[in-house]
Amino acid sequence: MNTTRTFFLMVLLTVLFVVVGGALGGRSGALLALVVAAGMNVFSYWFSDKLILKRYSAGRVGPESRLHRIVADLSQKAGLPMPQVYVIPEANPNAFATGRNPSHSAVAATEGILEILDDDELAAVMAHELAHVKHRDILTGTIAATFAGAIAMLGQFSRFGVGNSDRRNNPLGSLLIVVGAPLGAMLIRMAVSRVREYAADEGGADISGKPLALASALAKLHRGVQARPLTHGNPAHSHMFIMNPFFGGLQKLFSTHPPVEERIRRLRLLAGA
Repeated sequence: MNTTRTFFLMVLLTVLFVVVGGALGGRSGALLALVVAAGMNVFSYWFSDKLILKRYSAGRVGPESRLHRIVADLSQKAGLPMPQVYVIPEANPNAFATGRNPSHSAVAATEGILEILDDDELAAVMAHELAHVKHRDILTGTIAATFAGAIAMLGQFSRFGVGNSDRRNNPLGSLLIVVGAPLGAMLIRMAVSRVREYAADEGGADISGKPLALASALAKLHRGVQARPLTHGNPAHSHMFIMNPFFGGLQKLFSTHPPVEERIRRLRLLAGA
């Protein structure tokens, strides 16, 4: 079901790009916007692991680490290559996975999450991150970001009078497209992120075999990130974390994560099944 929803949302995003591209930029404008957005996001995709790990001052840990031992065991169960393992010096309890494919992947956890979770809960969280790696969600997110970025770029082109001149005959319709299309694309991209979180919860529960431990961990993390939100990071990275580390402002309205209560409910149903 999650795969079907992801496919539907990606198709919807592609159709929106084609429609908006023809209405605002014409064929050449749409192609230019897509090429520019793709170039930016391919760079981010290829170097995402180095960029994000450096941004949060992550330090690599070895086999002597509790986190490394847990990830090594889970990687074997999941049939994945052993990723690089990092710890972030941050009180906000969180974790994320990055890397362009399973052979070039890394997982990171904050010092805050290591403090508040027991071994079963930590294993369930890291299994969730390995599920992202196994599902190649970094690639899915990059494709969604490319189309959403191209649509937003077309809106910028239109503001400065670049693109299809026919749209000027209907200024109201053009305004709706210029404002509504980028917003719609952003909402679809966030919906893709939320669906992939549900899929990673299910995949993580399957890898660890402990859906209730993941449910317990999510409840603790939800309380923890509210008590100690991330203050110096980039909200554009929020979709990478298992729990949105930023609170306040528009973060609640435009969330990259599904409601934690619904995630916990689904995991409890999964445990019952």
